[in-house]
Amino acid sequence: MMKGANVPVPMPVVRIELGWQSGPGVPDADASALLLVGGKVRNDSDFVFYNQPQHSSGAVRHEGKQQGPTVLDNLWVNLGQVEPQIETIVVAASADGGTFGQFQGLYVRVLDANNGAEVARFDSTGATSETAFVLGELYRRQGTWKFRAVGQGYDSGLGGLATDYGISVDDAPTPPPAQQYAPPPAPPQQFTPPPAQQPAPPPQYAPPPQQQFAPPPPQYQQPAAQQFQQPPAQQYQQPPAQQFQQQQYQQPPQQQFQQQQFAPPPPPGGAPVNLSKISLTKESPSVSLTKSGATGGTMRVNLNWTTTQPARGGGLFGRRSRGGNGGLDLDLCCFFELADGRIGSVRALDRSFGDLTRPPYIRLDQDDRTGASTTGENLDINLDFTAQFRRILVFSSIYEGAKDFRGVHATVTLYPLNSTPIEMTLDGCQDDSRDAVLAHIENINGELVVRREGTFIRPPAGQPGAGVMEIARIYQWDFGFKAGRGKG
Repeated sequence: MMKGANVPVPMPVVRIELGWQSGPGVPDADASALLLVGGKVRNDSDFVFYNQPQHSSGAVRHEGKQQGPTVLDNLWVNLGQVEPQIETIVVAASADGGTFGQFQGLYVRVLDANNGAEVARFDSTGATSETAFVLGELYRRQGTWKFRAVGQGYDSGLGGLATDYGISVDDAPTPPPAQQYAPPPAPPQQFTPPPAQQPAPPPQYAPPPQQQFAPPPPQYQQPAAQQFQQPPAQQYQQPPAQQFQQQQYQQPPQQQFQQQQFAPPPPPGGAPVNLSKISLTKESPSVSLTKSGATGGTMRVNLNWTTTQPARGGGLFGRRSRGGNGGLDLDLCCFFELADGRIGSVRALDRSFGDLTRPPYIRLDQDDRTGASTTGENLDINLDFTAQFRRILVFSSIYEGAKDFRGVHATVTLYPLNSTPIEMTLDGCQDDSRDAVLAHIENINGELVVRREGTFIRPPAGQPGAGVMEIARIYQWDFGFKAGRGKG
């Protein structure tokens, strides 16, 4: 398509594919969608992106990224489910760590979600310093949907683009690496870190010197430590102006403010969206989920992968390939240890898919045997039961499609509720490992800390299918492991 051209979109469900060529010096990019009425969003929930991956109507969702020679980021849209007042769905992209002038082969495609047939493709060229792009838009015209190629760039990044469409953006920066946890000792000692490595409890909130604030609502009971007693509402009298000057009130940090229980009501449409995300690397391998705001709800752990290895098998019973994965099937699994000492696994080969509302409070959502799921495999962890967890070890095993992890690139993303997504990658295998430890989540004094592992595990000599048993041995899960059907 040429810039400005449009085509009909007759099918009810489509997949929007953002793609570009990977390579040295090429930054990452993220796809997003904005649902508009009269050229603006109705509220912040009409913005779908990595940190808010599904629209409240269920009609639009961000399906995640697939790494490979061509990197793909996908959106899914059920046009028949889009609310009648929505006129336009803007398809945008934002660069992470660079500009679009560094990209090669950037394009957007509209595909029939049922059979993968291409409906439209727009190749974006000529970018320079832009850090965000509106690549195209789905729009209604006389009761039918069409797709238009746009190609409009922004130098203000995703935040500037979103603000132009009416999104309230929280520009709070991601916590610097110095605030993240240092990695614990090697695996044999990692679960009992010395006291010096344990984080100090968060400080109790106290108003800074000369900070002045408005009186709390009448029903609020002031803690005795601050020596303020709230009189009944009908008898309340304003204290001297020099002590409580409403005009000079400065809100303390949100987490501390909520602990004092006098936070203001949220604005219409919810709190401003947070555009940040955290990448765990060898240099900055760990972060506190609790301090990042992940204090409850269900956290999704997503695994997506690609491989440069040629597909194995084929013929009548050959498996379909997902976006360059070469027919490779990885199983997402975990070991868990609860606070009462119980241990176990959530693993398809053990036929143990878990449960979110009773022990282990972890659930595997699917066992993707077809290779056709664009969302990979997911573990859900119920953080409402944080106190019940002692540690969780997330790992992956090759079920079929490859001999080992050489040439495999996997991306693990944690999606805590109302918090920043946490990404980590796994690649660079140089041996015959068929199993890899991805992440370790540990409860340290009531605080959940996630650490990137990125470790390939070779099976013991003469036991090619015993890689998972080796993981249990190295990480000290002391139970009699029962091998499942298939290699692991």
